[in-house]
Amino acid sequence: MALRIRSRPRWMVSLAIAVGFAWTLRAADPLPARLTDAQFWRLVNDVSELNGTFRSDNLVSNEVAMQSVIPELTRVAKRGRVYLGVGPEQNFTYISALEPAMAFIVDVRRGNLDLQLMYKALFELSADRAEFVSRLFSRPRPDGLSRESTAQAIFAAFLPVPASEALYKSNLQAVLNHLMRTRALGLLAEDISGIGDIYHAFFEFGPEIQYSSTGRSGGRNQPSYMDLMTAADAGGEARSFLATEDRFTVVKELEARNLLVPVVGNFGGPRAIRRVGGYLKAHGATVSAFYLSNVEQYLRMDGLWPAFCANVAVLPLDESSLFIRAVRGGQSGQPFGFGLTSELGSMTAETKDCNSEGRR
Repeated sequence: MALRIRSRPRWMVSLAIAVGFAWTLRAADPLPARLTDAQFWRLVNDVSELNGTFRSDNLVSNEVAMQSVIPELTRVAKRGRVYLGVGPEQNFTYISALEPAMAFIVDVRRGNLDLQLMYKALFELSADRAEFVSRLFSRPRPDGLSRESTAQAIFAAFLPVPASEALYKSNLQAVLNHLMRTRALGLLAEDISGIGDIYHAFFEFGPEIQYSSTGRSGGRNQPSYMDLMTAADAGGEARSFLATEDRFTVVKELEARNLLVPVVGNFGGPRAIRRVGGYLKAHGATVSAFYLSNVEQYLRMDGLWPAFCANVAVLPLDESSLFIRAVRGGQSGQPFGFGLTSELGSMTAETKDCNSEGRR
């Protein structure tokens, strides 16, 4: 018997077309709530470029005034989006303020990836701030520190405590075991030795480690790690990632869910920022802030700022997306001699004349 096909009413056809069109335009899959260890390591390697060089190790920042912009940053930039940054620990302070859903730390040096992986292990192995500081500097934890302790109290307690070589050796092994066995990350031989060298610098110099402590960057009268962690904004509010247990936990949880992703890449390079942009667009995400430090200075010296601008043009932005940069001209009364302060800029306004091909 022949089948009889009944035609649909015109309104049903129109509805079906509309529904189908809406399906094709549906929002991309959201950012993951967590990445598996394999997904995390694959993303690191898929996005990264070849190792590059810089004039210093940059194990510690030198921007003691960096918290000055945080009140305005949190007023304009939206939480729960994606944070991009460069360099060492100052990213954690901005991340703890913005509470992003995901973060990428892009640096030209693979050494910074090793530094970030060391931090990843320390965050994940530490139950609280005091344990984190103990592990970071290989110093036994003093009595009397609690969840309510200020950063000043924590560092005041640790400063007179001598470093322990036995603790250093056991902690370093715990860091490597966590990354290679617990997380099953495929570290290169150079990563293993790099993490060892970095960790030894924190053991050697302790809470007074500075930007130039390793002797490869020159300069003096710079803030120590302790100075950076105990600093405050212009209104006197302490906002470092070690200022409170809640701020510390923001970063710790991102690390635990593999959502703080270290990347090797030149800001003006052909791959890293563009691939991050592609990943974010595929997940319907938007950049809240991009911390640049003073990298633009070097991009302009090398003629790479137009390429960087073109890379930024690939990122998903809106009017609230902000650059955070360090500029010359220290704040009045600043006790350190390096003379860097922080400022914000609109990502869309500053790159509106750029396009993805690098022309302006």
